[in-house]
Amino acid sequence: MIDIIAKAGLAAGALLAATPAVAQLATSAGVEATTDENRRGISWSEGRASIAGDATVSGYGLDLTARVAALRGSDRHGGANAVADLTLGSGWDVGAVRLRAQGTAHVFGGARGNMDYAELGGSASYTYGPADLTAGAIWAPEQRAIGGSNLYLYANASAGLPGTPLTAIAGLGHSSGTVTDPVRAQRLRPGGDYTDWRLGVEYRRDRLTLGVDYVGTDVTRAGAFGPFADAGHAGDRLIGRVRFDF
Repeated sequence: MIDIIAKAGLAAGALLAATPAVAQLATSAGVEATTDENRRGISWSEGRASIAGDATVSGYGLDLTARVAALRGSDRHGGANAVADLTLGSGWDVGAVRLRAQGTAHVFGGARGNMDYAELGGSASYTYGPADLTAGAIWAPEQRAIGGSNLYLYANASAGLPGTPLTAIAGLGHSSGTVTDPVRAQRLRPGGDYTDWRLGVEYRRDRLTLGVDYVGTDVTRAGAFGPFADAGHAGDRLIGRVRFDF
């Protein structure tokens, strides 16, 4: 599946680059530093600081994003030092609801063995006044690298705080799936199925974003095992982050 998504992304990029009407394309990029590369409540960087960069090209109903983040020799990902997330997606409006579909390939650098895997996702977003609401699902079909399949269901909300330059953020998610290799399944679900949450606040000024998040999970060390679980970096924590967009 990773090959399919990667080839589709390369094909889309080649198509956009070869089109004369380059003015119809939109590009963006940014860099971000964080005290922990944390996804779905679990650390991908050994609970240590990380830096990431990303770039997006969009046009003709498609968007292609590449993001690279430092993983600091992550046990969860076989000692990987970095991950590249390659995403090809599309969005469209149905009334007041914004729908989105995407595919993402996660490619790991410096890992012991093949840790790469792919996911497919869909979401629906709705804006009501100052509030943005999103619900979605991200599914990783059965793959050897993750010891089975994985389904992530989530809901996120954000809203500007009246009279301030701050935005409040909240999120709730649940990870479940099938198991073909109990050891590798611990990568994305240490200890089995679990729930994660996030509460945060952001300050934005021009191209600069500052954020603080409290993230947590109901993962317990008792159910986690093997070299990929890294349950010690799956608990509650505060995360600081700063981002600059170009």
